[in-house]
Amino acid sequence: MAERVEVMLTEEEVDRRIQEIGDQISKDYAGKQVHLVCVLKGGSFFMCELAKRITVPVSLDFMSVSSYGADTKSSGVVKIVKDLDEPLEGKDVLVVEDIVDSGRTLSYLLAMLSDRKPASLRLCTLLDKPDRRVVDVNVDYTGFRIPDEFVVGYGLDYDQRYRNLPYIGVVRFDD
Repeated sequence: MAERVEVMLTEEEVDRRIQEIGDQISKDYAGKQVHLVCVLKGGSFFMCELAKRITVPVSLDFMSVSSYGADTKSSGVVKIVKDLDEPLEGKDVLVVEDIVDSGRTLSYLLAMLSDRKPASLRLCTLLDKPDRRVVDVNVDYTGFRIPDEFVVGYGLDYDQRYRNLPYIGVVRFDD
């Protein structure tokens, strides 16, 4: 089965929207430092571009989580593969994610991070698929709301491919 990628959001559209989010975060965190927590791997592309556009002081940390189970879909059971390097207590934390889908993993992750007593905890995602949501997750900053399509690019992958595309594309499978 062959596959192809169709452009959903151009590089220019993504770039423009990341600038707008960066501007809003800069206003919302005026006079503060924001601690960005990237959820690896997909979130790294978005976080790097976002951090460049935030004008208040920024610090960065990374974590890797895995939802596992017998199914191919997220089970909501989260395994921490790589934890944060720094404590969150007293920090204004912004979790940066590539996509919010079912909400299971992020719901768990946000509850866990909240227990670490940050001064504030917010969520920023490049893409939001509300049609797939099974657990309510409050997203504070959203790049784009998208339909339930299998998307790649800008950090999102299909079998570790297409992460480096500078746009968001939809994977189509041809018979």
